[in-house]
Amino acid sequence: MPILGLGTWENDDYDACVESVRHALEMGYRHIDTAQAYGNEDAVGEGIETADVPREDVFLATKVWIENLGYDDVLETTRESLDDLGVDSVELLYIHWPSGEYDPEETLGAFEELLDDGRIERIGLSNFEPEDLETAQEALDDPVFANQVECSPLCRQEELREYCDDEDIELVAYSPLARGEAFGVDELSEIAEKHDANEAQVSLAWLREKEITAIPKATSEDHIRNNWESLEIDLDDEDVATIDEMDRQERQVDPSFAPW
Repeated sequence: MPILGLGTWENDDYDACVESVRHALEMGYRHIDTAQAYGNEDAVGEGIETADVPREDVFLATKVWIENLGYDDVLETTRESLDDLGVDSVELLYIHWPSGEYDPEETLGAFEELLDDGRIERIGLSNFEPEDLETAQEALDDPVFANQVECSPLCRQEELREYCDDEDIELVAYSPLARGEAFGVDELSEIAEKHDANEAQVSLAWLREKEITAIPKATSEDHIRNNWESLEIDLDDEDVATIDEMDRQERQVDPSFAPW
């Protein structure tokens, strides 16, 4: 899984979404993340189709929404997602939240059927806490590949990171820039100045140092490029320690149905 991807949450203008996906792929991105709840799988699919990049080079992930997590609904809505995306399969399918119609045995049984049928290549979970991950793993014969959660210098997820490391589960960070809150944070600003960068690039570089995949949302070509250029930033041990020791810790995404 490429360590930097393009997130498409709230990218719900059809033409803008198509262009952002196309720009990202032609710039060098190879990981695109979407979800049923985003309402843009058709635009994401067109962006992939129109980009001058072979489909087999793209790591594509989508998510099943909480209202669609019954066994039959998982199968039906995933096929609809594949149709909207214009693909035969996706590299990764997530359970969006352990909420709503989620039942470990039923929901994950449907995921394993999709895996056996070749509709998906990997099983992912999203917004799962360690205890939720344990329950899911007990219900599965196949391994959990990834857990996608909010993670940034302002929401560092130490306990969850340790659990996923121990269980060999990839961690994928959404809202890696803390929905813009990373800008203006003194520690990040000082590190950015040191590296002739900006706070967004420092945030993404910190995640990369932690071997966490980041999927920042970006719609404009400038923002897509700015995030891509974070791959050129190498933080030193002092930079990483400064971020690790920051006092500020806060979630930006905290719905009423969250498991925490």
